[in-house]
Parts: sequence; C-alpha cells; structure tokens
Amino acid sequence: MSSLLTASRMVALLLIGLYTGGVVFVVLAPSVARLPGPAYVRHWQALNVDYGRAMPPLLLAGIVALVVAAALSWRRGWFAFGLTAAALILVIITVALTLAGLEPLNRLADAWDPDLLPADWEESRRRWLNLHLVRTALALRRSPA
Repeated sequence: MSSLLTASRMVALLLIGLYTGGVVFVVLAPSVARLPGPAYVRHWQALNVDYGRAMPPLLLAGIVALVVAAALSWRRGWFAFGLTAAALILVIITVALTLAGLEPLNRLADAWDPDLLPADWEESRRRWLNLHLVRTALALRRSPA
C-alpha cells in the first residue's frame, strides 16, 4: 500500500503541478495584459483553445490521484490525511472558480471579433485577470502530502 500511496502522490503532484505551471505563467507574463485590444483578444482566444483541451484532463486525473492518495493516507494519521484532503479541496475550489467565474468570460471573449471589440471588453479582461490571480493563489497553496 505504501508504494501505491507514493505513486498516487507523485501522479497528483505531476498533474496538478503541470496545471499550476500553466496558470502561474499567465501571472509571470504581465506584458500580455498590456497588448492592444485586438492582439490581446486573439491571444486570449488562442489560449482558450489550448487550455480548454489540455486542462480538464489534467485536473480530472489530478483529482482522481488526490482521492486515491487521501484514501490511502487515512491510515497514516490525521496529519497526512488532512494535508492531502486540503490539497483535494483546493483543487476542487479551483475547478469551481474556473467553471463559475473564468469560463463564462472565456466563452464571452471567444465570441468577440477582435477587430470589433465591445465597449466593455477591458472590464471583462480585468475581471478575468482578477479571478485568475485568485485561481493562481489557490493553485500555489496545494501540495499532496
């Protein structure tokens, strides 16, 4: 059982770490937020395609690995179980934030013509960036025990 626990922790760390790296990079690339409207929206739309395809399987597999790690950590005591459960809860909160807050803004941006942006497009970008900062903070706070 110890090797299965170690394997599930490693898989969770790898998958959630890949996801976290993706969301952290957006914060580390503030120059993108300063792009002119049409260029920024084209960038946003392109990322939505790639992230929309890659992130759900990473997160789903990461959640499964964390569930397995949490179940196997139960016998290791409250501390090990609690850390793993906390990581799982943070991942689930991240997914909920993404689905409830960021995805609607992504769908909105995907429908825009980059050369004919709505008057309030910058407000949508600001809201997305603020929600993304929260998501990034959540992503950096978790680590399977």
